[in-house]
Amino acid sequence: MPAQFLLNLLIAVLWVLLNDESTFEVPTFVAGFMIGIVIIFLMHRFFGTPFYLRRVISMLKLLWIFNYELITSSFLIMKQILIPSTKIEPGIFTYETKLKNDWQVTALALLLMLTPGSVVLRVSPEGTTFFIHAMDVRDSKPLVLKSIRMYEKIILEVSRS
Repeated sequence: MPAQFLLNLLIAVLWVLLNDESTFEVPTFVAGFMIGIVIIFLMHRFFGTPFYLRRVISMLKLLWIFNYELITSSFLIMKQILIPSTKIEPGIFTYETKLKNDWQVTALALLLMLTPGSVVLRVSPEGTTFFIHAMDVRDSKPLVLKSIRMYEKIILEVSRS
């Protein structure tokens, strides 16, 4: 991926130089970068790696999903705190993950810790089981499990593409 990106930057710089303008123009550089994307897309099979923009798009998708989950879970936590009539049942549950790589497990644990209402207490030594504390197990557990599955899917997409 880094080699393809650097090659794309090189193509953009060459495009700027070949246009023979007296000053550096950003639109010319952007046009060269776009031309580089097309060239690299057409030739990416010769690199032996997937096209680098797929991983970038997956990372942006992960960022979007995390922000959405952060906002929705924040509203749920605010509701649980501001409405005192709600019975909150804190608890701990486990989750078996299908992620194998150390950085994938770490990324999932960090994403869960940043989501309000859930905290990863412990990860098993094998890295396959999460022990998660939820502020309200009755209401939050299904949402946390849905978030975990979504995070797992997108983390696998980022690491494979």
